[in-house]
Amino acid sequence: MAPTTFPAISTITIFTLFFFFFTLCVLSSSSSTIGVGYISSVLELQDRERAPPYVQVAAARGVLRRLLPSQSSSFDFQIVSKEQCGGASCFTIKNHPSFRRRGDPQILISGVTGVEILAGLHWYLKNWCGSHISWDKTGGAQLFSVPKAGFLSRVGDGGILVQRPVPWNYYQNAVTSSYSLAWWDWNRWEKEIDMMALQGINLPLAFTGQEAIWQKVFQKFNMSKSDLDDFFGGPAFLAWSRMGNLHGWGGPLPQSWLDQQLILQKKILDRMYELGMTPVLPAFSGNVPAALKTIYPSAKITQLGNWFSVKSDPRWTCTYLLDATDPLFVEIGKTFIEEQLKEYGRTSHIYNCDTFDENTPPVDDPEYISALGKTIFKGLQSGDKDGVWLMQGWLFSYDPFWRPAQMKALLHSVPAGRMVVLDLFAEVKPIWTTSEQFYGVPYIWKVIAPFYDWEIPQCMLHNFAGNVEMYGVMDAIASGPIDAWASENSTMVGVGMSMEGIEQNPVVYDLMSEMAFQQNKVDVKDWINLYSTRRYGRAVPLVQHAWSILHHTIYNCTDGAYDKNRDVIVAFPDVDPSFIARPPQGYYQNDKSLVSRRSVLKEITDSFERPHLWYSTSEVVHALELFIASGDELSESNTYRYDLVDLTRQALAKYANQLFLKVVEAYHLNDTLEVVGLSQKFLELVEDMDTLLACHDGFLLGPWLESAKKLAQDKEQEIQFEWNARTQITMWFDNTEEEASLLRDYGNKYWSGLLRDYYGPRAAIYFKYLIKSLDEGNDFDLKNWRREWIKLTNDWQNSRNTFPVKSTGNAVTTSRLLFDKYLRSADIESLDEAAIMQ
Repeated sequence: MAPTTFPAISTITIFTLFFFFFTLCVLSSSSSTIGVGYISSVLELQDRERAPPYVQVAAARGVLRRLLPSQSSSFDFQIVSKEQCGGASCFTIKNHPSFRRRGDPQILISGVTGVEILAGLHWYLKNWCGSHISWDKTGGAQLFSVPKAGFLSRVGDGGILVQRPVPWNYYQNAVTSSYSLAWWDWNRWEKEIDMMALQGINLPLAFTGQEAIWQKVFQKFNMSKSDLDDFFGGPAFLAWSRMGNLHGWGGPLPQSWLDQQLILQKKILDRMYELGMTPVLPAFSGNVPAALKTIYPSAKITQLGNWFSVKSDPRWTCTYLLDATDPLFVEIGKTFIEEQLKEYGRTSHIYNCDTFDENTPPVDDPEYISALGKTIFKGLQSGDKDGVWLMQGWLFSYDPFWRPAQMKALLHSVPAGRMVVLDLFAEVKPIWTTSEQFYGVPYIWKVIAPFYDWEIPQCMLHNFAGNVEMYGVMDAIASGPIDAWASENSTMVGVGMSMEGIEQNPVVYDLMSEMAFQQNKVDVKDWINLYSTRRYGRAVPLVQHAWSILHHTIYNCTDGAYDKNRDVIVAFPDVDPSFIARPPQGYYQNDKSLVSRRSVLKEITDSFERPHLWYSTSEVVHALELFIASGDELSESNTYRYDLVDLTRQALAKYANQLFLKVVEAYHLNDTLEVVGLSQKFLELVEDMDTLLACHDGFLLGPWLESAKKLAQDKEQEIQFEWNARTQITMWFDNTEEEASLLRDYGNKYWSGLLRDYYGPRAAIYFKYLIKSLDEGNDFDLKNWRREWIKLTNDWQNSRNTFPVKSTGNAVTTSRLLFDKYLRSADIESLDEAAIMQ
C-alpha cells in the first residue's frame, strides 16, 4: 500500500543536495558585462523608484503564507542593499540568530528586492528541504519533504550568498497572453505572480488590459467605438491584433471586458511593484485602426498583406500600419505612454515594441530603417524621457529581409543602453556562429560583438502555441547562459523564458529559472537525479533511472528543428493518399531487407508536415516502463501522476503516427480489410488516450472552456467567449466549404474531451473516405473529406456541450493497461520511422 504522505528527505540526501549546490553557487562573483554598464543608469533609476522595503517584505510574506502557511513564523525576511551583496542583486540565507525554540524564526533570508527574497526561499526549500514547486496543472508543489516548524535544516555557520550574474530574468512571450493567460482572473494571476517571484523572475511582460488604454487614446484621435470594434480581436486573439496580424476576428470586445481587464491589470501591476519586479508595458508599434486613414487622409498609412486567411480576407487580415516617419506616429506613441502613466500611476520605464514582427519594412535602405528606429524610440521617449525600448529578436530569425546592414541600422538607431533585444530562440538557433554574433538568424547563448552597443537577454523559447509535447534542450540551457555571460566583452544583461504557452515540461522551466542565479555550468546528469527526488518527495531508483533516460532522449534535442507538435492525432494530415508515395514492389514481403522501411516512410511523409522526432522511442518506452513499475510507491504523488500521464501520452502519440502510416500502406495495397482494422485500432487508441488524459487535471479541455465562460457578463458574451476558446485551439479564420484555413491545428492540445469530441471524429471522416475509395474503386474524395472535416470543425466551434473540470480515473492503472495494450509488443523501431529524425 502506497503511503499517503511523504517522509522528509533523509539527512544524507539533504547534505548531498547542500554540497552539490554549495559547490555551484555559494561562490559569488562581482564581475559584470559591458551590457550591464550600458543600462546602469536605468537600473539605478529603478532601484530609487522601487517600493519601500517594508512593502516588499510584506508582499514576500504574503507569498510565504500562501505557499507554506504552517511555516510562516519559521522564516524572517529583510531587504538589503546591492552594496551588501557585492554590488549586484543577490540573496543570502542564514541561520536566524534569535532562534531558541519552536515558533521562533529559524531561517533569515535577505535580498535586494522581494523577488530575491522569494528566490532565496525557493533555493532553500529546494536544496535544504528537497522540495519542488511547479504550476498546479503540472502537479503543483511538492512540500511534504519540508520538516515541521522548528525542525528546519540549518545552513552552514557562514550562511550562503547567491548573486545574479546578470540583472534581469525575463518572462513571457507576446502571444503567451492569448495561448495561456486569456481567461485568467485575479486568483489565477496571483498564483502566477507568486510563482514568478519564487523562480526569481523580475522582468515580466504586463500586457493585460491595454485595449482599454487604446480605447482612450484613439478616442482622442476622433475614433468611434465601432471603429475600434473592427480593430480589436476577440478575447482569445488579442495577441495577434496587438501585433497587427489580424483585426476584428473573434470580436467585438464588450465594454465590460475592457473595463474588467483594466481593473485586473492594475492589480497585476500593483503586486509586481510590491514585490520589486520591473513589469514591461506595451508601446506603440504603428498598428492602427482602418478608420485612421479616413480621419487623417494625408497620413502615411499602409495596408499590409494577408496573414494566413483564406483568400486574403480583408475582414480579418490586411491590417494598417502607420509609417514611423509620419509626425502622427510620435503623437500617438506619446499619448499611449502618457495614458498608461495616468491610469497606472507609475512605470518601470521598460516598454515592448515590435513594429516589424511578421511585418517587413517596405524599403531596405539602411538609412530609412535607421530613421524608422529613431522615430519609434522618439514616440516612446516623448511619453517617458527615461524609457527603454525592449524588442523581440524574432524578426531576425525568420525574415531574410534583415541582412547585416538592415539589422545593424535598426539596432544602432537608438542610443546605447536604451534598447534591449530579446533573443527569443537562444536555446536552439545560434546566430553568432554564422553572422558576427547577431547578424542573421536566431542567437543562442552567445554574446554580441564588442563593438555593438545594444544589450541581449538570452531567452529560451521552447514552446510553440501551448502545444503539449515533452521536449527540451537541457544541456544547452545548463551551459549556454554561462558561456554568453562569461564571454569576452559580453553585452548580455539577462536570461529569460519566452515560451508561447506555459504549464508544460516543468523540468525545463525549473532548470532555466535556476540559471538566473548560476555562476557555473550545471551538470544536468547530477541535477536531474536530484530533480526527481525533489519532485516526488523521495528517491526511487527506478524513476531516477527513467529520468536519466529522458535527459539524453526527449530532453536533449540537438537537431536544431522547431518543435511544433504535428502528431497525426492533433494535426491530422489534409492530404490525398494518391500523392503519398506508394511503397515499391516487394516491400511488403517478409524479406524486409529488400527495401529500406525508413526510405519508404520518408517518401510517404514528404507529402505532409511530418511529426518531429529526435530521440529513440525504444529508450523512452523503457523509461515509461520504469515509471509504471514505480507506481505503487508514488501513486499518491500528484507530480508523479502528471509525469506518468504525460510520458504515456508521449509514447502513445508516436505509436499513433505509426498506425496512420500503416493505414496508408494498406490503402496502397488495396487491402480494405486491413484499412478497416487499422483505422478502428487508431480510433480506439484516440478514445483510450482521452481516457488517460482524463486522469489528471493538467490535461482537461473543461477548465479552458469554463474559465472563458466565467468571465462573461451575460449569455451573449458567454457564447462569444466560448466560441473564441474553441476556435483558438482548432481552426482560425473563415473558411469555404471546401478550403480550410492555413491556421488550423496550430494551437492544438492533448486535452481530454478534445480527443474524444473532435480529433477522433475528424480522423474517422478521413478513414471513411479511404474505405469508400477502395470499395468503389474511385480516387480518394478529397473534396468531400474537406467538406465534412470543415463542417465538423465549424459545428464543434459553435457547440455548447460541457466537459469535466476535474480529473477522473486512476492514472497508474490506466497507464499500465495502455502500455500492455499498445506498447509492450509494439514494433518500437517503426515508431522512430513514423516521423522525421535528423
